Formats: sequence, C-alpha cells, structure tokens
Amino acid sequence: MTKIHRIVEVKLDTGSIGVKSADIEVERHRAISDLLDENHFRLAEPEHAEGPYRLYLSLSPDRMVMLVGCTKTGHEAEIPLPLTVLKKHISDYVIVCDNFYKTARAGEIHRLEAIDAGRRSIHDEAAELIAEILENKVILDKTTARRLFSLLYVLHMRGTPTII
Repeated sequence: MTKIHRIVEVKLDTGSIGVKSADIEVERHRAISDLLDENHFRLAEPEHAEGPYRLYLSLSPDRMVMLVGCTKTGHEAEIPLPLTVLKKHISDYVIVCDNFYKTARAGEIHRLEAIDAGRRSIHDEAAELIAEILENKVILDKTTARRLFSLLYVLHMRGTPTII
C-alpha cells in the first residue's frame, strides 16, 4: 500500500449524523481508527487528484455523502453512496449482530460460530456492493470496503452497540 493511496483523516458531519451515547461514540471511534489504520483508497478521476485523502461524511435519509479532499492537490470530490441498495444488508447486519450479542450474553457459546459466519457473510456482501457502487469513482480494496461498511453500520446505530 502506498502512502498516497489512502485515507488519513475522517470527520463526521455532526449536524446530519449527530452524537449518540458514549458507547456508540466509542464504536464510531473504533470504526474510524480501523479504517485509518489500514486502507487503500484512490479517486478514479481526475488523474491528478492524488492522496493522501481526507474524508468528510454526512448522512441523509437515502444516502451517505463522502466529501473526499486530496491533501496534496486540494482537489475535492463529492461522492454519494445510495443507502437504498444497502438497506437490506444494514438491516440484516443489525439483526445478526444483535443476535450475536444476545447469544454471547446468554452464554450460548455453541451458537456463536454459526451466527458469526452469517455476520461475516453479510459484511462481505455489503462490502462487495459498496465496491461496485463506487467502482467508477473510487479505487479501493476489499478491506477498505469492509471498513466503510463497518463505519456505515456504526453511524446507523441507535441503542447499545453490538459486536462488529
């Protein structure tokens, strides 16, 4: 991974995303830290829009908007990620994560492996879909797409966080 083809900063629009409970804020911080720790991200166009990149995220009811800024050139691009196509994945992921958390708290260890396999499968499918949606705008690897989905999931959390 080159140092220029990566996201080095993520900021959230608190007006559209808002502040949640302390537990959820911890999960948001973890999702952002994971994304910053390991990612491969590059704007597809224009060619001179080199990174590293800053990412500013905002939410509306039907999309997450990524404002991508190039730290080297100052170029900015607004990239919408429609949530309607990801709605089922987000919903299913919330349910599976809630089940995983409840099962873990109940001590039903024998069920955790199967639930976690389902969780990973949904996560992978959603990451592939994100990569497809963004393919003409952004070049990213599977890990980065997975971490973007994790962040999207955390931004939609309402109650007590579940395991990502």
